[in-house]
Amino acid sequence: MTVLDNPVAESLLGQHAHLARWIGRAATYLPDVTTFCALPTEPDPADWSDLARLLGHDGFADMFSNAAVPPSDWEPVFVLEGRQMIWPGRREPGEPRSAADVAIVDLGPDDVSEMLDLVKRTEPGPFWNRTVELGTYLGIRAHGSLVAMAGERLRPPGWTEISAVCTAPEVRGQGHAARLVRALSARILARGEQPFLHVAEANSAAIALYEGLGFETRKPVTFQGFRTP
Repeated sequence: MTVLDNPVAESLLGQHAHLARWIGRAATYLPDVTTFCALPTEPDPADWSDLARLLGHDGFADMFSNAAVPPSDWEPVFVLEGRQMIWPGRREPGEPRSAADVAIVDLGPDDVSEMLDLVKRTEPGPFWNRTVELGTYLGIRAHGSLVAMAGERLRPPGWTEISAVCTAPEVRGQGHAARLVRALSARILARGEQPFLHVAEANSAAIALYEGLGFETRKPVTFQGFRTP
């Protein structure tokens, strides 16, 4: 489970190696995939220098759940407290529920414009033109329009992160988020991995949803971003 302590680095070393850029021990994802950066859990000055070279002047260093403190000339952009949650069991989270008129569909590159529009309306977290390349994304449509989605993001060994869980305001309260998380969890478990996720501490509704499905808090995390000198 220690791979979850630095999930961005572990993902870029493994399942997402084809989406990585590296200098020394510093890494980032390719542009338009995600802004996440990776360093060792306890980086030294050379690691920060290598990350600055990767990002360039005034580059955005999205450190995700790495709480390491950068050099003093790096400009803080944001700090957000959150938590990392894991699914500890082997069965699907929650009790399976379905509705005859609700179909879950796979989403891909042809759906990106709709996915970006839904993200803009719901603000579940960062999502870019190539984020869909990180893993499986599922959605629910109403009258032909995408109204809910969730997908896979970080892939440390043995684990898959569920992310981008969002529902359009006009269809909230119908259980779409729970359906999508269950469906993704079933796929993750079927390939012998375990689901996990991250959530902002202030998002009490999402925390309640995940706890209701059976996810447990593993540890608090701090999301932070900086600008390079």
